[in-house]
Amino acid sequence: MWLGFYVLILWAWWVLFAMGRDMDLDLIGRPGPMGQAMAAMDPRMDMYMPMAEFGTLFWMWAIMMAAMMLPTLVPTLRSYDDLIQSANGTRAGWLGVLAGYSLVWVGFAAVIAGTQLALLFGGVIDMLGIARSGWVAGGLMIAVGAFQFSRVKEVCHGVCHAPMTYFLGHWKTGFAGGVRMGLGLGAFCVGCCWGFMALGFVGGVMSLLWMGLATLFMVLEKLPQIGHAVTRPMGFALIAGGLVLLVYPISYGG
Repeated sequence: MWLGFYVLILWAWWVLFAMGRDMDLDLIGRPGPMGQAMAAMDPRMDMYMPMAEFGTLFWMWAIMMAAMMLPTLVPTLRSYDDLIQSANGTRAGWLGVLAGYSLVWVGFAAVIAGTQLALLFGGVIDMLGIARSGWVAGGLMIAVGAFQFSRVKEVCHGVCHAPMTYFLGHWKTGFAGGVRMGLGLGAFCVGCCWGFMALGFVGGVMSLLWMGLATLFMVLEKLPQIGHAVTRPMGFALIAGGLVLLVYPISYGG
């Protein structure tokens, strides 16, 4: 089960890398000549443009959720593994937790794909998913940074940070029980981490640099030893970065 889990993560990252290459983007998300031409396109043009289609965006975000969020589930699945040894947890329940968690993030992929379409046709972002204004990027960074200090963040992070406590309070057996617990954990995880997904609109949703840094931070946030120590410093860092963009606004997109 663990081998398949890690293969799925590696596959998702490879697909994202290949998609970035096809869009003429480097690892940071900077476009080459073809990518710049794509960024400047009007989504209302009478031609087929994949990045202006919901199906393409949903597929992209769903793969992105697998690449970025499944690594953050490792402490939770390890906690369930312990319950297989010490309680009545089962392999089917382990798979159920993974399935329920994934279903929630696939649902979120649909929501954020729709959001990207709305922002694209509203002229807020370009075809590559990059904010057209430093004001928009700065405001988004400040909003996500401020959320790090909110009560909602505290509650959701508390569940993600201590999955064993959640299991003990919501224990269900078998695959169906695992799915139910996975759905609950996924909902709290979305409440905790949605902002880092939204930050893709600051530097480009296909920037592997952003994906990697966001994934690393979300993994650190869920580690029992240091999780609580990194949440607020990241909030301060995001607010400071957003203020810099507001004071020195720059043009982001095409």
